Amino acid sequence: MAITSEGSGYHTGFFLYSLGCGHALKAFTCQNLVAALSSQTHLFPCAILKQANGESFSTFHLAKIRPIISARLSKLAGGLKFSPYRASPTGNETTEPGTIEQNPFKIAMCQLYTPLYPPIEPYRHSTLRVSALHTLYYEEAGNPEGQPVVFLHGGPGGGIVPLYRQFFNPAKWRIILFDQRGCGKSTPHAELTDNTTWDLVDDIEKLRSHLNIPQWTVFGGSWGSTLALAYAQTHSSQCSGLILRGIFMLRPKEIAWFYQSGASYLFPDAWEGYLAPIPEAERDDLVAAYYKRLTSTDPQVRQTAARAWSIWEASTSKLIPDEGLIDRFGEGSFADAFARIECHYFTNGGFFKSPQQLLNNVEAIRHIPAVIVQGRYDVVCPMTSAWELHRAWPEADLVIVAEAGHSATEPGITSALVEATDSFAA
Repeated sequence: MAITSEGSGYHTGFFLYSLGCGHALKAFTCQNLVAALSSQTHLFPCAILKQANGESFSTFHLAKIRPIISARLSKLAGGLKFSPYRASPTGNETTEPGTIEQNPFKIAMCQLYTPLYPPIEPYRHSTLRVSALHTLYYEEAGNPEGQPVVFLHGGPGGGIVPLYRQFFNPAKWRIILFDQRGCGKSTPHAELTDNTTWDLVDDIEKLRSHLNIPQWTVFGGSWGSTLALAYAQTHSSQCSGLILRGIFMLRPKEIAWFYQSGASYLFPDAWEGYLAPIPEAERDDLVAAYYKRLTSTDPQVRQTAARAWSIWEASTSKLIPDEGLIDRFGEGSFADAFARIECHYFTNGGFFKSPQQLLNNVEAIRHIPAVIVQGRYDVVCPMTSAWELHRAWPEADLVIVAEAGHSATEPGITSALVEATDSFAA
């Protein structure tokens, strides 16, 4: 058992961004950064931090800090090229050459902020018919001879995006991603028929068998953690490891917190938009009121409800709200599948036999190596669920990211997830 708390060091991207804007810094010591990043010696920026040896950066202004960072970068990296991502396995970089003196803050910020691997394209993509009605889109990236990992996206209904490939070292992992029933490039779009947790568990097994993979690591966050737990508890012998983020076990108290009363106290401004499509008389059960509208035959009613539902989640997913994420979630086609499928699952209690099913069945996965990454200030999937899972399953490592919300793209969560995938691939 291990409980790790990742500190502010993972927010160095924001720290340097503030410098770039010319703003003064709050108290922030290099000793904290060194401690937080001590295991990341393969990353170039960490070497910079280790040169600081406890020197305080508190209250430095842009004009004062620039020569310090510039000098360290110059000393350590001379005329190297730089990338907004970590170095690729071949050592190639993804940006044009540049001197450190041109923009030391942009370079340092990108390097420290983004521990993801460089963008890659799939080496294969195809479809798999999993029922008379449903066909899944899937893709493979990385090393065809590498260690297999399957990525389970959130929602349900969220679909995959290219960024998800970047959590894995492409030289070591055979990365399999797929759009779950009814979303992304899978068809039919936004379909609720034959769309349950257990249909998806069966789909994962069908995909594994189709790809001739004996065992694989399962990576899932948010709803992806729900599905990963359900799959692993059903097919434990096919799971070589579990990397979970933002634990969600789809229990009534978790649904009520986010969709009825709880998160609303922290985001009352965004909550108003979520309430807007629902008349006062129906607000005693907001999930039921939304389900009625999301299954309406009136396209306008359905679209209005879908956008409000989806934007509510996007507005609360990050410690600092992300307008780009909010815009993407509000897009018509995405919102339709995301909101309809989520609400369908939540209305049906995740299709579990009991609310505590995933906790009660931990014994089936106790032997599987696992890491749980959880943002301390996750509003969508509050930390209490990760803590309860940890108490039931102390063999799994729990990493608590101190300054993070829900999203996998929060800097500290990204770092912890990449560290986990690197560890599992070692």
